[in-house]
This record gives sequence, structure tokens and C-alpha cells, in this order.
Amino acid sequence: MQDIYDSMKEAWNLIITWNAELYGIILLTLAVTVLSTIFSSVTGIAAGVFIGSTEFKGRRFVIRLIQTFMGLPPVVAGLAVFLFLSRKGPFGQLSLLFTPAAMVIAQVVIIFPIIMGLTSAAVRDRSTAVLETCRGLCLPRFKALKLLLFECRYAIISAVLAGYGRAISEVGAVMLVGGNIQYHTRVMTTAIVLETGKGNYDKALALGLLLLLLSFFVNWIVQRFQENGIR
Repeated sequence: MQDIYDSMKEAWNLIITWNAELYGIILLTLAVTVLSTIFSSVTGIAAGVFIGSTEFKGRRFVIRLIQTFMGLPPVVAGLAVFLFLSRKGPFGQLSLLFTPAAMVIAQVVIIFPIIMGLTSAAVRDRSTAVLETCRGLCLPRFKALKLLLFECRYAIISAVLAGYGRAISEVGAVMLVGGNIQYHTRVMTTAIVLETGKGNYDKALALGLLLLLLSFFVNWIVQRFQENGIR
């Protein structure tokens, strides 16, 4: 109990003293997770709507494949991105390894299937009724999809926020491709691992509490949207 109290005191001291390293870590964490979520959402929602609302050959196989990748181990995703971006990899000439860009790519690989899968499931549940109603009203395909998106808006927003929550808690993949470099690629999760390894448990717990607060805020937003969707 004393350790938790000390860590909370340490976290508060780091915040109120405007610790440059701490705020740099927080800002980089937010930048990487927000960018990866935006990229994943743009492509994942579009793909999820298509898969959920369109009948095509091999659809069941595609859905099973998406569900498999929704549980992709982060270290496997990180290893794949590392190999592609390494000097001997196909994209090694871009020199992206151990940069924030590589961390964004790794997180996109992890959360893209999550957003796509949850969007596809939400659209699949409502697509038949909505599209049949639109056909009966002789509405064009574009307007029908627009209405379908509106009907699924809360579930889609929840999918995006769930993806963001997954991104902000990620550690294995971003450590592999980012290298945990101070003032360059160190984010909150990798900083916690580093400080724990160094025996700085107070600082690690302080960072953990701050990360927990951010995760709580994201989960609170997800719950609010889910409650609104049920009403």
C-alpha cells in the first residue's frame, strides 16, 4: 500500500514540475497511438463495411482470417514489421526502423484487424434489414451505405476506441521496431519496462498510474458510446 502511495506522490510530482522527459513520453505516446488509430480506422472501417454488407465467394474464410488476426500476438506483428523494415528487408532503404514511423506501422498491423473485424460484425448484424429497406424505397447504393453507417455509428465508434485502447497499451511490438530510444522512440509502456528493469519501481508505478488513467478515460468513452447505442 505504501508503494502505491509513493508512486502516486511521484506521479504527481512529475506532473506538477512539468518534467520534460515525462511530457515528451506522453506526447509521443499520444502522437503514435492517434496516428495509428486514424490510419487503421480509415482503412479498417471501409474494409469492414464492405465485408459486412457484401456477399462474395470466400466471405466466411475472410471473416475467419480477420478473427484470427484480431488476436495476433504483438511480438509477432513487431517481428514481421522489423524484418520488412530492417536493412536487409524489402523496405530497408526507407530507414524507418527505430523511428516513430515504424512504431505507427507496427500498431496499425495490430489494430487494423480489430477495427475491421468489429466494424464488419456490427454491419453484418444490421445490413440485411437496412439494405432491403433501402431497396424497397429505391434508394441508390451510396445512400443505402450512408444510412447503414449511420445505424452502426455507435458500434463503429466503439470499434475505433477499442483499437485505440489496444494501441496505447501495446509494448512488445513498439519496443522491437522502436528500440525504446530516449527522447526519440520511448513511449509510456516501454518506459515502464525500462524503469522496472533498472529497479526504479516508484517511477515505473508512476508511469503505470498515468497510463492507467489514460486507459480508463478511453474505456469510459467506449462505455458511453455503447450505452448510447443500446438506447
